[in-house]
Amino acid sequence: MKIYHHFSEFRKLNKAVVTIGTFDGVHHGHQKIIKRLCETAKATGGESVILTFFPHPRLIIDPENQDLKMINTVREKAEILEQLGVDHLIITPFTRDFSNMPPDEYVRDILVGTIGVKHLIVGYDHRFGKNRQGGMPQLEAFSRQYHFTLEEIPEQDINDVAVSSTKIRKALMNGEVALAAKYLGYYFSLRGPVVKGDKIGRTIGYPTANIFIEETYKLIPSDGIYAVTIEMGDETFRGMAYIGQRPTINGMTRNIEVNIFDFNREIYGQEVKMNFMAFLRHDVKFTGLEALMEQLGKDKEATLAYFNKMS
Repeated sequence: MKIYHHFSEFRKLNKAVVTIGTFDGVHHGHQKIIKRLCETAKATGGESVILTFFPHPRLIIDPENQDLKMINTVREKAEILEQLGVDHLIITPFTRDFSNMPPDEYVRDILVGTIGVKHLIVGYDHRFGKNRQGGMPQLEAFSRQYHFTLEEIPEQDINDVAVSSTKIRKALMNGEVALAAKYLGYYFSLRGPVVKGDKIGRTIGYPTANIFIEETYKLIPSDGIYAVTIEMGDETFRGMAYIGQRPTINGMTRNIEVNIFDFNREIYGQEVKMNFMAFLRHDVKFTGLEALMEQLGKDKEATLAYFNKMS
C-alpha cells in the first residue's frame, strides 16, 4: 500500500475506486465498506483509494472540544488498512480552509481532478463540503457531470454490524476491552518505547516496563489492571498491565506499565506493543506496599487463569 500525506504527492489514477472517511478503529462496519472497495477495484481493473483525514475533523470544526481521543494512531490505522488490501491511502491534513471548501470544488478539484475517481463508495449518511452541505443528492448530480459511478452502502448493511467508533471509545473508557475487541475484530493496543521509571515494582517482586505513548491524541483505557500480551519484534509475551496514578505511593502522574511474565531483560528504549485482552479490576489505594503485593499476587493468578482458559 502506498501512503500519501498531501495531495501534491499523489499521481492521478486512471481507474480510482474511492471511499472517504476518518475510519477511526477500522471496526467491523468500516471493514464492510473497505471489503467492498477492494472487491470493486479488483473486479473493474482499478485501484482502491481511501481518503482519510488528520487530525479528526471534529477537532477542527469544534476546537472548544478537545476531549476526543482516537482509537488508532495514524500508523496503526495505516497498518490495518494495508492488511485489508487497500492500494492507496491519502492522509490529508484537515484544516479550517479544507473544512470550508464548497462541495462542488471538493468533488471537482480533489475527487476528480486530483484522485481521478471512476467509482465512489460512501456510507448512507456521508456528508461533505462546507457546513456538511453535500450529501447523496449532490453526489448523484456530480457523478453524472464528471462521469463516475456512485455506490451508497445502505443503512441496513451498516446497522447490521451494530458498531460505531463512539461505542468503542465508550467501552475502552469504561475498561471494557473485551467488548471493544468484539466490535473492532482485533485487540485494542498501545504502542511506545519503554522508559525508565522509579523501579518501585522491582522492590516488591513485580518489576514493570513503563511505556511512553507519544501520540497525545491516542485513547488510553480506564485506570485499572489488565491481562495483556506484549509484542517485541517477533516475540510475544504474556503479562499484566497497570494504568493509573499509583495511589498507594501517592503518585502524581498517570502511568502505563506492564509486568511481563517469565521475562528478565533490560529493554529501555525498545518499542513494545501491548494488546489489551481482559479487564481484571479497578485501581484502588491500598494501606501499604505489603497489601499491594498481596493483591498483585492475586492479580497475577487471575491473569494466568485467563490465559489458561483462552488456550
